[in-house]
Amino acid sequence: MDWLLEANKRKETMLRELQELVAIPSVLSDDTTPTAPFGKEVKQALDWFLKKGKTQGYSVKNVGDIGGHLEIGQGEELLGILGHVDVVPVGSGWTKAPFGGEIENGRLYGRGTIDDKGPTIAAWTALNMVKEAGVEFTKRVRLIIGTDEESEFRCMDRYFKTEEMPSIAFTPDADFPIINAEKGIATLVFSTFSMHEDAILESFIAGHRTNMVPDQATAILNGQLAEWQEDFKAFCKEHNVTGVVEQHNGSTELTLNGKSAHAMEPEDGVNAGVLLALFLKDRLEGDGQKFVSFVADTFYQDSRGRKLGLEFMDEQSGDTTFNAGIIRFEKKKTAMITVSMRYSISYPFEEKIAAYQLKDFVLDIASNSPPHYVDGNDSFIKTLQNAYEKQTGDKADLLAIGGGTYARVLDKGVAFGMLFPGEPDVAHQADEFVDIDNLVKATAIYAEAIYQLACKK
Repeated sequence: MDWLLEANKRKETMLRELQELVAIPSVLSDDTTPTAPFGKEVKQALDWFLKKGKTQGYSVKNVGDIGGHLEIGQGEELLGILGHVDVVPVGSGWTKAPFGGEIENGRLYGRGTIDDKGPTIAAWTALNMVKEAGVEFTKRVRLIIGTDEESEFRCMDRYFKTEEMPSIAFTPDADFPIINAEKGIATLVFSTFSMHEDAILESFIAGHRTNMVPDQATAILNGQLAEWQEDFKAFCKEHNVTGVVEQHNGSTELTLNGKSAHAMEPEDGVNAGVLLALFLKDRLEGDGQKFVSFVADTFYQDSRGRKLGLEFMDEQSGDTTFNAGIIRFEKKKTAMITVSMRYSISYPFEEKIAAYQLKDFVLDIASNSPPHYVDGNDSFIKTLQNAYEKQTGDKADLLAIGGGTYARVLDKGVAFGMLFPGEPDVAHQADEFVDIDNLVKATAIYAEAIYQLACKK
């Protein structure tokens, strides 16, 4: 079967379905109901897939309104394909409509197009291709749809309480060729109850998610502070960012705009909170000064934890990274910096954290997901490599990442695409897009993989 030819035949349908799915603004929301625990738009995106599955004749199941699956095939073994329909917040800096699905110059734009609605549509299309090819399935194949991947994986925690763990599985939610190693992910909270008084600093806010580099930071200061305005403009120019100064009834509001990026590589972005803290560091006194100094001294030009004394790297997975994703200071409230730590496969986490000491701030571990690894010599990995190489003609090297995918909740699972080598990673960024030719090519790879893993030859 020429899977690439078949994928091209379905290109227009695939793009139309992706536009429909992108149009649903499925960002985690506080506006929840018992049947929409992560918000009505997230539930709407889940329902969209379940309805598609029913229409196409799949066995469909809604699991607690937090996930679901579409299943086909037969046999005792189960091949899982795990995608998600939730997306990160839009952020700033877009030149395209974030939920518009605009097509221009061979790209389809919108939040979720590459993470993870586009790849999930590619897997869905591939599964339909294999189904319609009339081959005999030797395994059941289940496309599992999650709804809380960008936050806390609560969807998969709930799903696998009642549903079968796949024998083997992949998630189309990272890079090609194959990611068989994922770093550990811990959420570190640096906080203090003692730093809440300052003559100048009223509040400092940056970031909303630990898995994103904050692209905007705002500080509210007492006084007109006219002498700071030119300094702030010069500072922004020096650091190649933009900023705004506004006066409000005896107070001054400084807003600095950075660049968002995924927390697995903070250096791909510009952390607005860290930069604004750097500007304020030598201009404040008291508790506010201690707070911004800690932020600036710890995280400016250091995403590897060297200033924290928590740095580590190994050959399997590279550097441990730290992203100060949420930064908060309010008078008479706890000052807090919430950090996403992506630690190397062999990182001695318990030993390092137990020995850690810090002046003025308290360190708490809010969450910790251990590293995930599948042996590269496993027959499952070898089959995926063969599928990739057959469809691309390129060598299928094994990779390690700092991102967290659904692979880490599986007994035997890996991340398999769909970002190709050398392709820009625009996940979590403004003007996120999917390359249409690559979307079609990924669909052919997924069809080949499903065929080799779950069908009679």
